[in-house]
Amino acid sequence: MRLQVIAKADSICSVKAKHVKTLRAIFAKPTLASIAFGSIESLLVGLGAELSEREGSRVKFSLRGEEWHAHRPHPAKEAKKYQVEGVRELLERLEIKP
Repeated sequence: MRLQVIAKADSICSVKAKHVKTLRAIFAKPTLASIAFGSIESLLVGLGAELSEREGSRVKFSLRGEEWHAHRPHPAKEAKKYQVEGVRELLERLEIKP
């Protein structure tokens, strides 16, 4: 699988093409409600985020001093619009864009 490069404020990170597709979907307007939460998790971990399992279905992602708390959707696998907007805000604070 081909790797692509995403420029961040203080470094450059190579990620899989699937992560780039997810990143573009997160920044799409209007906000999509069809992005699998697992794809968002995979993207954040691929960017170097630390994933902490919390109580129940709650998770916390920590990346370069920023945090994002979320609740894994169930039984559906798609992230809710507010979750997509939340992760978009996190990525914007970290100056990570498609």
